[in-house]
Amino acid sequence: MGRNADGSVPAGAYAQAHRALEIVIAALADVGAAPEHVVRTRTFVTDISFLDDVARAHGEVFGDIRPATSLVAVSALVAPEYLLEIEADAIID
Repeated sequence: MGRNADGSVPAGAYAQAHRALEIVIAALADVGAAPEHVVRTRTFVTDISFLDDVARAHGEVFGDIRPATSLVAVSALVAPEYLLEIEADAIID
């Protein structure tokens, strides 16, 4: 999970998922890759009810790309204001 440019944590699961995926896309760009290089994502959520919000943000970023995806419920993350964390694995030629 990442903070906004002003240091604040996005409010809500959708906003946090969207921000986390922005960070993933920026990291991909830094190494000359793009969303289509992502083959797997893992999302850790503190409440399984966040599934729809995470899925909406994920779908907006990946669209028809469809990487393998898993959602894992956890009891807590590194900071209590974080509702989720997203990992992405990419293969770059």
